Amino acid sequence: MAKVAVVGSYGVGLTVELDRMPAAGETVIGRTFRTDHGGKGSNQAIGAARLGAEVDFLTALGDDTFGHEAIALWEREGVRACAVFSDAPTMTAPILVEATGENRIVVVPGALEHLSPAHVDEFSDRIAAADVCVVQLEIPVWTALYALQVARAAGVRTILNPAPAPAEPIDAVCDYVTPNESEAAAVERVTATFVHTLGERGAELCGELVRAFPAAVVDTTGAGDAFTAAFAVALADGADEREAVRWGCAAGAHMVEHQGVVPGLPTRAQLEERLASRVGSTERATSGGAGFAGAGA
Repeated sequence: MAKVAVVGSYGVGLTVELDRMPAAGETVIGRTFRTDHGGKGSNQAIGAARLGAEVDFLTALGDDTFGHEAIALWEREGVRACAVFSDAPTMTAPILVEATGENRIVVVPGALEHLSPAHVDEFSDRIAAADVCVVQLEIPVWTALYALQVARAAGVRTILNPAPAPAEPIDAVCDYVTPNESEAAAVERVTATFVHTLGERGAELCGELVRAFPAAVVDTTGAGDAFTAAFAVALADGADEREAVRWGCAAGAHMVEHQGVVPGLPTRAQLEERLASRVGSTERATSGGAGFAGAGA
């Protein structure tokens, strides 16, 4: 069984739909409210588990309702979580969405700010036992980069998903980095094989374009997480780089056909059904593509 270690985030989206944004000091009535499991690390860990990998996940939570709901989620999904509990709250992201679709988002990192290299050291045996280690940047950057160092020292292949893009370019050494077009500048100094996700065009690997799979787009949120999870599992399964990118494109296409991230992460059977089609072939990166791959959030 493929083994994937993930070091990253969990958080809860608190979404309110309303007709218009309130002015300063004003109260308005919202139309709908929902909570959604999120955090790029959690999304990618669940995505990898649904594709059949054995997944270990390091994150930080508050000792609160959201934190305990996260533990129950991972138990249902078969993710072996190592959660560091903190006095700070679980990460939340209040999201206000106007009728026009415009939104305002506030991210409160909370407990994630306390995830440290010392916690990575405590998790190092699980990293060393993995085939692939995946990190993102919703946790402190120095902690994410340290996790890459620990994995490389153990001979484990590494994937940096540089999202959200840091304010300043970072220096790192890893095996693969998976930026979308808006994140590419932040990782110019990273030494790695670049896999650029290009949305409806597909993904570029070493100057070649792996075309996207056709998709009826409903919501692009989480496409990048689906891509990275599938790419990691394919590598851990022994696929070559191009086939792993094709897995990522197929997972991204499945994701965008669904509302919400966790509901849209494909199972192994769903992914294999899409992979069985004849699309997703490789061509020169200057060519166009059809469908959608993982360039979403």
